[in-house]
Amino acid sequence: MPQGDADATPWIAADDRGETRKYAPAAVRNRGAIAETLRGQLPVSGLVLEVASGSGEHCAYFAQEFAALDWQPSDPDAAARLSIAAWCDGMVNVRAPINIDAATADWPVDSADAVLCINMVHIAPWAATSGLMAGAATLLDKGAPLILYGPFRRADSATAPSNEAFDQSLKSRDPRWGLRTVEEVSAVAGSVGLAFDKLFEMPANNLILVFRRQ
Repeated sequence: MPQGDADATPWIAADDRGETRKYAPAAVRNRGAIAETLRGQLPVSGLVLEVASGSGEHCAYFAQEFAALDWQPSDPDAAARLSIAAWCDGMVNVRAPINIDAATADWPVDSADAVLCINMVHIAPWAATSGLMAGAATLLDKGAPLILYGPFRRADSATAPSNEAFDQSLKSRDPRWGLRTVEEVSAVAGSVGLAFDKLFEMPANNLILVFRRQ
């Protein structure tokens, strides 16, 4: 088995026929389980900033599941932003997608009540993770969550063989990519005032990590 439900691109590039609306098979597989976990972690109301929204399928699904929340999708890729807009067209609680490169400090958002990031940390340079933490810490008020989803390593337990294979595949594509450890992600979060709160085991050897602004 290859890499659980994570993909190395926000959609399958080989299957991209140029349609504006992109499709990421992993999003359909994991969205229900992610939503169930989010129910106990997201605020009742307010703005959720999604960093690295990819195809936009997650945002469209969560906006329906959490209709009392406003959603701000983002992605540094122009084709992704077009796809997000297509998936979320007509949804009154979804704002127009914006350009955010997590590795930079230029985030065109003043504040957020939660920050969500799905399947980015392992398919981006480490600067994107540290930038994500710094950006979230700037936007969030005390107690507000930063929620990460994806495959991670843990110092106190063996990594699933599928994740080991995925890690090698990622590094062969870009040596700056690869699975991060919960401990190293938590350390950089703590350095900017985000305290580790919860860890949830998810299907296909993935985890949800929740950090909260101190």
